[in-house]
Amino acid sequence: MPSYLTPEALDTFIRSALAEDIGDGDHSALSAIPAEARNRAHLLIKDEGVLAGAELAHHIFRAVDAELQVEQRLADGALVKHGDIAFTVEGRAQSILTAERLVLNCMQRMSGIATRTAHLNSLLAGTKARLLDTRKTTPNFRLCEKWSVLIGGGVNHRYGLFDMIILKDNHVDYAGGIRQAIEASQAYLTRTGRELPIEVETRTLAEVQQVLEVGGIERIMLDNMAPALLREAVALVAGRFPLEASGGITEETIAEVAATGVDYISVGALTHSIRSLDMSLKAF
Repeated sequence: MPSYLTPEALDTFIRSALAEDIGDGDHSALSAIPAEARNRAHLLIKDEGVLAGAELAHHIFRAVDAELQVEQRLADGALVKHGDIAFTVEGRAQSILTAERLVLNCMQRMSGIATRTAHLNSLLAGTKARLLDTRKTTPNFRLCEKWSVLIGGGVNHRYGLFDMIILKDNHVDYAGGIRQAIEASQAYLTRTGRELPIEVETRTLAEVQQVLEVGGIERIMLDNMAPALLREAVALVAGRFPLEASGGITEETIAEVAATGVDYISVGALTHSIRSLDMSLKAF
């Protein structure tokens, strides 16, 4: 499991999301349903794709009511189709209704991300390129979105600003150039006693060459470069550092980008431009 999926992080996310939705009480359920009523429901899939968020749903149900019983039928990462049942839940009817929307909001979006990730991953077949996400995530929902990328077969890039240094174009320009930005970052790590990987974004072959001359980094990002230029960069670097292609990469272009020989391809659309999978929590 990735380091960000700690019990504390999951608990914080769920409690914050429940507080946002419930406020001072789920008055619909409290008013219409007797407190002692018990019932059951199942998670009905109404779409096709890759299931994600089923494990998270367990945590949500337990946070709402520790006595709710969940029977898992399909695991995260399963290929699903219309009519499939992901799980059943049984217990206090009020609790099921209170948890319903948060479970659906998470699972629908997470499954959409996992589905898109799996599809783009399939277009990389036969190459060494691995698919990366980015920090283009929904505020306060990054944990779920990054998790979904993993479920779909992708690779998480840095989680936040704290676990990796990426010197992008604005950093380089503000610092006065490639060399200045790299050397300042190296000095910062030494001064603060931190051990963080450094990645440098480059826009031209000249900038790639400058990175090679300075060294002391972990990865080179090749930003918005056409496939022909990517191939030149791959030849220039000659395996000295892993290369990440980034910027404007689409379903139509990703296979050609992968064929250039880059090691990673980052796609912000994995998390910022996806269609959620349709599903419902239905009483039965």
